[in-house]
Amino acid sequence: MIERLRKGEGPRLRAIRLRALADAPDAFGSTFEVAERKGPEDWETQVERLPTFVWREGDTDLGMVRGAPHDGDADAGYLISMWVAPEARGRGVGAALVGEVIAWARGRGLRRLVLDVGAHNEPARRLYERLGFAATGATGALPPPRDRLRELEMTIDLVIDLAGHDPAAPHHTL
Repeated sequence: MIERLRKGEGPRLRAIRLRALADAPDAFGSTFEVAERKGPEDWETQVERLPTFVWREGDTDLGMVRGAPHDGDADAGYLISMWVAPEARGRGVGAALVGEVIAWARGRGLRRLVLDVGAHNEPARRLYERLGFAATGATGALPPPRDRLRELEMTIDLVIDLAGHDPAAPHHTL
């Protein structure tokens, strides 16, 4: 089940984020060490400023994703902090979480969504492609000391055309 974190759930965000950073240290711009040093007020501010969607089964959080405004394009948003716990991978959790950020972006009237994914992270790239994201050709790197790791920018158009074609509808390939 997907839940959106609310005010007062900074400690929950911290726990999920630290688990994600420990599990996949080369998938995020931040590091476990930096995140671990952040205070409770920082986690609470993040919950309040960034829509954070969490996949929860029973009492366990097994995935998360966040949306963020694009810093240079008022018509776009970012999909950030995507992570699914190893025991939940391959079950559609990632696709469901991405769908929540797409719905959030559309609800804000955004025309496209942008993300960065590690060039080495083939499963994540395939997931995003199945969901309609396409590489833009822009590349970057994680911050030092992991600047050897390349990232690829991907984007998806969120505008539904007059014929009802939804570019954000999942693309299934055989």
